[in-house]
This record gives sequence, C-alpha cells and structure tokens, in this order.
Amino acid sequence: MNKEELKALVAQALREAEGGAAETVTPAAPTVPGGGDILEDLAAADLRRQYLVDNPAHEQAFLDLKAKTPARVGIGRAGARYKTATMLRFRADHAAAQDSVFSHVADDFAEKNGLVQVQTKCRDKDEYLTRPDLGRRFDEENQKRIRETCGQGPKVVLAIGDGLSAAAVEANAMACAEAVRQGLEAKGIQLGKALSIRYCRVGASDHIGELTGADLVCLLVGERPGLVTAESLSAYITYRPRIGVPESARTVVSNIHRQGTPAKEAGAQIAALIPQMLARQCSGVAFRRGAGA
Repeated sequence: MNKEELKALVAQALREAEGGAAETVTPAAPTVPGGGDILEDLAAADLRRQYLVDNPAHEQAFLDLKAKTPARVGIGRAGARYKTATMLRFRADHAAAQDSVFSHVADDFAEKNGLVQVQTKCRDKDEYLTRPDLGRRFDEENQKRIRETCGQGPKVVLAIGDGLSAAAVEANAMACAEAVRQGLEAKGIQLGKALSIRYCRVGASDHIGELTGADLVCLLVGERPGLVTAESLSAYITYRPRIGVPESARTVVSNIHRQGTPAKEAGAQIAALIPQMLARQCSGVAFRRGAGA
C-alpha cells in the first residue's frame, strides 16, 4: 500500500467515526519503484554477487568469499531480523523447490526427445513421494517395454528419470545425455534408445539391469531441490546393476546445473568414466579404490 492509498483509507475511517456517510475508496494501482507494472524477479539476483551489509568494513573480502559459494553470507540484518530482501528471496527459493518436487516433466518430453516412456509402479506423484519402494520397480507392461527397447545384454543403457526435480530434467537432462552419447560413440560404444522414466527413484536402474542383463546402467535423475537451485541433476552409474545392489556400488556425478557443473561438461566426464568402468568391471567404491580387472 502506497502513501496515497493510506491517506484515503485514514480519511474514510475518520468520516465514518464522525457519523458521515461512508465512501467507497478505490485503491490506486500498485506502483513499482522506477515505474512499470512488473515487480523485480527476486530469484534473478546472483547470491554470489549480492552483498547487503550496511557500511561494510571489508566489503571486497566478503565479495571474494561469496564468489566461491552461493551460501547466504553477507546478508546484513534489520535489527535482530533478516532484511526484507533476504526473507523474500528465501521464500522464493523455497517455493521454487516445492514447485519442482510436485511438478511433472512435460507430457511430450519423451516423444519430443526421441525417448521411450516408461513408468514405475507409482500411480501418481503423491504415491511416488510416500512410497519410495514403488519408484524402484516396474509392472509387467513396463518391464516388457524396457526389454523391447533395450534388448538383452546391452553394454550400456542410458535412462533419464524425473526423480524429485522435474525442473532439473527439463533444464539439463538432454544436453547431458547428448554429450554422453557423443562421447561414448567416439570411443566405439553405441547406445540404443534411451528410456524416460516417470516417478523414478535411483533403484529403478537396478531393476533395468535385472531385466536386460546390461553391463552398465547410467541413470540421469532430478535431485531433491535445495535453496540454491531447483535444477540439480545427478548421474548414477552402476556396473552390472541388480536388485539389492549396495549403494556403495554406484558412482555418482552430482550438482549438474548451470551454477555447478554444466550439463555438457558433466556428460563429457560421464562418457570418460564409463569405458574405464567397463574395462575394470566395477563402479562405486571399488572403482574409486582402483579395484577390478
């Protein structure tokens, strides 16, 4: 409410208190500092460059620190509280994270990108969020589609799962997948059609391995959003995945997003790792320690 609106409301209240006839007050149109009719997008500000401390003694040192992290440091205060800009940005980032968790990847995502759509046993998003076990398995119809798509005994299966962030998949998955495909083809490893998995948990890759007998499954999946970004993708790479494989058997490339590792760069890293895993016949901790053939 601006100054003129406040004056009008006070005048109306005084008239009513004196017994005068109430008048209808039509609020003025909201005004925006600097003119225009669109508020500034709070989420557009780069937290690494935003310094809100009044009269700082070491501003440049803090800016150098902030350039290395999106953490909320150097945000200043209003008395004992956060500043309005800081609180609003926090709420905006939290809302973006919630939206991403509850949103769906576009219905035409798979078709538009030449992927084969499959779905885990989850029937909807609510069941996906409350029954992680169902997000790791496929029903008979989807099992059949996976077998038909991947065949038996493929060297590498590439899959894209929505996971806990539809925004991450739509922003980064295809650029990363294309870099993986190009990198592997340059090394003589051909990929078949990739899968697009709705309501996907990481363990879905184990069921794919069980169904196809794949030497290796690479799953690109949207990660649980945080307050820095809602677009973080991860790659879970597992050699000879089977139901019950320990989490320590997976190699993970994480923080794939524009503020972390860019999608194409991450894809190139993944394409470099996969031939090594195939040669050494292991992934995860064993690969890290240099075990294998």
